[in-house]
Amino acid sequence: MTSDIPQAEQRMRIPRTVWVVGFVSLLMDVSSEIIHALLPVFLTVTLGAPVAIVGAIDGIAEATASGARIVSGYLSDRVGRRKPLILVGYGLAALTKPMFALATAPALVLGARFADRIGKGLRESPRDALVADVTPAEVRGSAFGLRQALDTVGAAGGPLIAIGLMFALANDIRSVFWFATIPAALAVLLAAIGIRESAQAAEDPAAQPRPRVRLGDLRRLGTPFWRTTAVGMISTLARFSDAFLILKAHAEGLPLALAPLVLVAMNLVYALGAYPAGRLADRVPARLILVLGMTCLLAADLVLALLPGLGGAFVGIALWGGHLAWTQGLFAKLIADDAPPMLRGSAYGLFNLASGGALLFASLIAGILWDHAGSGITFLTSAGFALAALVLIVILPLGTAQASRTS
Repeated sequence: MTSDIPQAEQRMRIPRTVWVVGFVSLLMDVSSEIIHALLPVFLTVTLGAPVAIVGAIDGIAEATASGARIVSGYLSDRVGRRKPLILVGYGLAALTKPMFALATAPALVLGARFADRIGKGLRESPRDALVADVTPAEVRGSAFGLRQALDTVGAAGGPLIAIGLMFALANDIRSVFWFATIPAALAVLLAAIGIRESAQAAEDPAAQPRPRVRLGDLRRLGTPFWRTTAVGMISTLARFSDAFLILKAHAEGLPLALAPLVLVAMNLVYALGAYPAGRLADRVPARLILVLGMTCLLAADLVLALLPGLGGAFVGIALWGGHLAWTQGLFAKLIADDAPPMLRGSAYGLFNLASGGALLFASLIAGILWDHAGSGITFLTSAGFALAALVLIVILPLGTAQASRTS
């Protein structure tokens, strides 16, 4: 009996690899968010691009990432290894950072974002599949919550660093962009030396089943997976690029140098809530958490549309962060629960492809609405999608695959 206690405790711990993946994500997010926090203003003020172009660039970039996710997810299933694609993805993202500092036209920013998001897409499906591979089902929600929390600490730290650098460098955005190359390089180094495959893949990669993504494989994913994917896609339609949050706060009077505070506020709420939400996901039904998350987004949209001033903008931004905390790690957990282990990479790729397509559509529509009807109509339209997603969450059963296996 006593000899079993340490083993049980070990199963309840979050594996070391999850911590390493989390800190790699933290460093890369510091780099990316230094740039992302200033990019909408850089495009519209420095380069003179219209807001519709901002939405198009973000939407195209994220859709590109989604296409890369399905390819990388399939390849990681095919070869039975996750780390090589993770390294390629982080390496490519690091190489793109100087391109932002050198850009002299919106088309060059689009090229940089395009390449950066390919890197993001290449790493994300294998990374999430690796977290699922190495983590016991009993603490999977906590593991994804921890990874998301560390990632989001970087997303909050990046804009804070950007603010400090903007003051120190007299609003020289290009010099700030050059600084972003440093944490990106550190992320690649940590990934190379710290990330470990699951024990089974490390011992005998050739013994891993190598499924091809065919119609038969898609049927093996099952109804719970497709329900989760449908809910994730509708939810993403209600959450266009957070570049529009920056533009909203700037329109309400936030100075240029303080524009990154938008992402600081959003990601601080996100980081503080992600791990508790993940722990809760190991204990309560998925529907309850998703209802709370979509209610936060609905409230955020209504506040951003109807409550004027910087105070109203930041209340909406905080609620937006609460929505992310309640939903993003949970979706990752649900995909891990719903998909067969040998199809996890492909499952994450398909889920992210659907979500990325929805984000492209949402960002394009948001940019057009913003230019022609104003920010209020833009956020009210998002509220309509959030309400539709909320109804879908209430109607559809979610999280049933894992429940049926453990009952």
